[in-house]
Amino acid sequence: MKVGLYFGTFNPVHTGHLIIANHMAENSDLDQVWLVVTPHNPHKKKSTLLDDHHRLQMVFLATEDYPKLKPSDIEFKLPQPNYTVHTLAHLQEKFPSHEFSLLMGEDNLNSLHKWKNYEVILKNHDIYVYPRLNTETIDPDIAASARIRRVDAPVIELSSTFIRESIKDGRNIQPMLPQKVWQYVEHNLFYKR
Repeated sequence: MKVGLYFGTFNPVHTGHLIIANHMAENSDLDQVWLVVTPHNPHKKKSTLLDDHHRLQMVFLATEDYPKLKPSDIEFKLPQPNYTVHTLAHLQEKFPSHEFSLLMGEDNLNSLHKWKNYEVILKNHDIYVYPRLNTETIDPDIAASARIRRVDAPVIELSSTFIRESIKDGRNIQPMLPQKVWQYVEHNLFYKR
């Protein structure tokens, strides 16, 4: 099985995340896309970052109607801080019959060379890159890698930061969140202050 890993804090997961994840699952050779919820780094106190279980629950609610999209808490069980290269090694050991790839926006590809052991990632895993509004030049060696697979996906410029700030300011952001996620956020009064 070919699995694309879509990492994020998903604070909160929004329709932009779902559009990209579903597009990748439906318009590439991936069998599934796992939305990997990045845990709260204990060394960084972020008052706006909800607890891990709330963010995982929102991803579960957002993906339950999409058979090819799966929530994942795999990084909750790994030593902190999380490094993608370690997560990939752990997943490969746990699911030896699966082939894991990464999904990332073009903007993140610009900083791939700063990732721990990025050469190991590029050697062993495909990276599916979706377009972003991006003006930076990508490292030519990384851009030329046979492991980089550009996918003609919709350009989504919606951020969780914008959603959190809008909620705090009392604006209606309901269309930006999956219905069940919006209800969960409203019920729990998240991001209100």
